[in-house]
Amino acid sequence: MSTLYRFGISLEESLIREFDKHIQGRNYKNRSEAIRDLIRADLVKKQWLCDNEVAGAIIMNYDHHKRELVNKLMDIQHDFQKTVISTQHIHIDHHNCLEILAVRGKAKDVEELASRLKSRIGVKHVALSMSTTGSTLK
Repeated sequence: MSTLYRFGISLEESLIREFDKHIQGRNYKNRSEAIRDLIRADLVKKQWLCDNEVAGAIIMNYDHHKRELVNKLMDIQHDFQKTVISTQHIHIDHHNCLEILAVRGKAKDVEELASRLKSRIGVKHVALSMSTTGSTLK
């Protein structure tokens, strides 16, 4: 278990009121938890910007009736077989599929994979959710 450190912080009254409304709307129990999450999010962002080892998910919506699209998407995923950990394929309706790719690797490789998937004709939307491998965040 890690040691907790206490420190003071000075904020304008209007900023702390807005922050309190923000954290209440997100169901935080206290300011400390909210501040910890903000710090972690900034550190995760830094890991991505520095091209460190990262983890995340790519969520993709596409028309599976688009000619050769499924094969092209599969080929791209095979090109990144060291990055793609797992996939889940969901049939939304007769024409649309949702695919979720769990990914891990260098940030630039994950971003390149998302970019290559997004650029295919018939892919309607791609979202990349960035996270960390967790080794440096507690």
